[in-house]
Amino acid sequence: MSFRALALCFKMHNTTVGAIVYEVCDAIWNRLSTTHLSIPTPEDFLSIANEFNVKWNFPHCIGCIDGKHIRLRSPTHSGTMYYNYKHFFSIVLQGVSDANYKFIFVDVGAYGKQSDGGTYASSTLSTFINNENNLPKSSNLEGTSVEIPFFMLGDDAYPLKHNIMKPFSKRLLSKEERIYNYRHARARRCVENAFGIMVSKWRLLHKPIETTVDNAIKIVQCICLLHNLIIDKEGQPCAQTLISAASSYENDRNEKNVRTNVIRPFNRSSNLATFVRDTLKNYFISPIGSISFQEQYANVQK
Repeated sequence: MSFRALALCFKMHNTTVGAIVYEVCDAIWNRLSTTHLSIPTPEDFLSIANEFNVKWNFPHCIGCIDGKHIRLRSPTHSGTMYYNYKHFFSIVLQGVSDANYKFIFVDVGAYGKQSDGGTYASSTLSTFINNENNLPKSSNLEGTSVEIPFFMLGDDAYPLKHNIMKPFSKRLLSKEERIYNYRHARARRCVENAFGIMVSKWRLLHKPIETTVDNAIKIVQCICLLHNLIIDKEGQPCAQTLISAASSYENDRNEKNVRTNVIRPFNRSSNLATFVRDTLKNYFISPIGSISFQEQYANVQK
């Protein structure tokens, strides 16, 4: 509902309604963010990596990263800064989720015209992840003597780095690469499910937010925090909620989802990043790291 409609319901001025909403958002964030959206420690990352390995059969993963465009009413005097490739005005919510669909990082407020990779490169998250003291030390891949670092999983929009893995994107993929892509997508859908659950619960995200950019950032941050609070209090969502959430998120992603092929300087991968991905690719087809149904779902023949 708009502030004007709420004002009529509660018999107060719409400016008062807005002031109450922003004040409550600030209070929720200031009081609860340290409990339900705190900055992970290396020990927390080890616990997250263990959950990814147990639940999604993907070792050394400390989170899944993705971006979502939050619709806005056109900000005044902003030109095309907030106008995205889907042809509407937005700010970017960049989120990292754990294996239980909870957000462990959120970065809200980037210009809608930025790509996911560009948003990540200019975010505080990038600075945090690139500081090796914030992450667990490299360790051997389970059942092997090969040492690899811990990393996040991203889609094709992100650069391949030693701390971010992305799928193989060339056209003619080998059997091993297709299996890797399936395993990658299977684990990375945690963040897509997290966005889908959030959007299905907070219907405000289905329409443009009619506030200033600063106030929209407050509202979206508060929604992410409440999303985590609900999971902490009530546990993981049921299967039907996940199906509905995934459908909602995919519909949103597919709406005019046409990206331009732009070569970005920060998309160049290092030798270490390529080594880590190739190591995982070989691990997933080995007796230690394979799962029984991966050939079927990756559409490859045994």
